[in-house]
Amino acid sequence: MGAAGAAPRRRPLLAPETYEMVFGTVYTGLMTNLLLAVACLPLVVLVVAADLATTWPLAALTAPLLGPALAAAFAVFAAFSINGSTTVVRTFARAWRRHLRRGLAIGALATVTVVVAAVDVAFFWGRAAGAVAIPVLITLAAGAVVAAALALVAVPEMPAARLRDVLLAAVVLGARRWYLSAGVLLVLGLLASAVAVRPAVGIGFAAAPLLYAVWGTCRFVLHPAPDAA
Repeated sequence: MGAAGAAPRRRPLLAPETYEMVFGTVYTGLMTNLLLAVACLPLVVLVVAADLATTWPLAALTAPLLGPALAAAFAVFAAFSINGSTTVVRTFARAWRRHLRRGLAIGALATVTVVVAAVDVAFFWGRAAGAVAIPVLITLAAGAVVAAALALVAVPEMPAARLRDVLLAAVVLGARRWYLSAGVLLVLGLLASAVAVRPAVGIGFAAAPLLYAVWGTCRFVLHPAPDAA
């Protein structure tokens, strides 16, 4: 048959680059979730298999493991977002090893602050002084969580900076851009709720997208656009 009678070639619904981007995004998210679970395995076991109402002291002891794990996850997000890199395992392992000490320090500081604030809230609950003390303590705990998230985002991007300077910048910028910090706190609260209600869903599926939103917001807090500074 002639060229005039040839059936027109069907164009693919999606370009190969689109398939590659979708696959890379899904792979990066699921693998990051798996690596987070492995890096925080003692804490994950407590959340999944135990009653935190009775085992919270052990959970508090293992909670600092979240520090280097989150720093590594944020490094994966940065590599994927900026360079399109899908070498998740290598990027995560390298960042976890490099930022282990500072990540543990940030995680420990945040954990101690939150635990002390929670114990004090329980002490002041039902007392006359609680009307003043409890809002202050809750604000302190929330600020510590946001500052820790900001610091863990900053650590992979500024590996040469002193930890004291990173923490100071996180506290100052988090307070200055409190409206964005509130968004970070809300997303972290959603993640914590998902993990508490359905650990498998929260850890296996929800962690990466929600933490990616945290990472993006924290980066904007740390490095705002010129017209938003």
